[in-house]
Amino acid sequence: METRIIVDSCVDFNSEVFGQEDYMERIPFKIIIDGEEIIDKNLDTSLLLEKMKNSKNKIITACPSPHEFLESFKKCKNNFVVTISGKLSGSHNSAMLASEMLKEESTDRFVHVFDCKTAVSGADLVVLMIKELIEKKVNNGQIIEQVNEYIDNMKTLFVLDRLDNLVKNGRISNTKALVGSLLQITPIMTANDGEIVLKEQVRGKKKAFNRLIEIIGEESVDLKNKVLGIGHINAKEKAEKLKEEIKNKYDFKDIIIFEGGGLSTIYADDGGIVVCY
Repeated sequence: METRIIVDSCVDFNSEVFGQEDYMERIPFKIIIDGEEIIDKNLDTSLLLEKMKNSKNKIITACPSPHEFLESFKKCKNNFVVTISGKLSGSHNSAMLASEMLKEESTDRFVHVFDCKTAVSGADLVVLMIKELIEKKVNNGQIIEQVNEYIDNMKTLFVLDRLDNLVKNGRISNTKALVGSLLQITPIMTANDGEIVLKEQVRGKKKAFNRLIEIIGEESVDLKNKVLGIGHINAKEKAEKLKEEIKNKYDFKDIIIFEGGGLSTIYADDGGIVVCY
């Protein structure tokens, strides 16, 4: 192929949308749990969730190296790269370094690296937009401009069933998690310029999902021209129900469900739901 899309593990799975993915290459993260290194490629997420639940230690993720990106860039003349938010990982920096290294070696190859400034289904939607623009034969400069504008205007909301992993990895304190659990407080999180921050706290999971749906309407315009992505971690039934509720309330161009891979599982944990649009 003349043009490829290269991604790290931030992009999740939907075979109907991504097809055979012959236009896309995944450069996997490594996940380290209790000293065991797991390559985030074709992972059994149920096994990963079990290891996460059984571990009392911090779970570490190691991003791809510049060399791994560089070798991928050499395979094709035109390359668009999508990484998880640069404020969540060093993956974006690795891809940028690889791009600079390629310029020193070759002048006939094109690489542009996008920081999706979010994670989970947000990265999926960025890839789909790039794919659509490539298929329409939009030139590289216009693709960069349109995708950057898309990323800057993207909204991310997520509701977590479990806070265990956020505690282990220092995202929230153990005290806050314990109080939240005792009071049945469910946090609604969001992405703010690439960082994960608390948006609201709601008592009860059902109320939290109802509030999430309300927020979509409060913060959105021109929904009929937008695609909404729902990323889920071991929660397909919940994602399907949420899709129907959003569809009944709003007129999105399309609503697509993505199944979380290894990296998304680390961030959103068992039962986590992430909505991007």
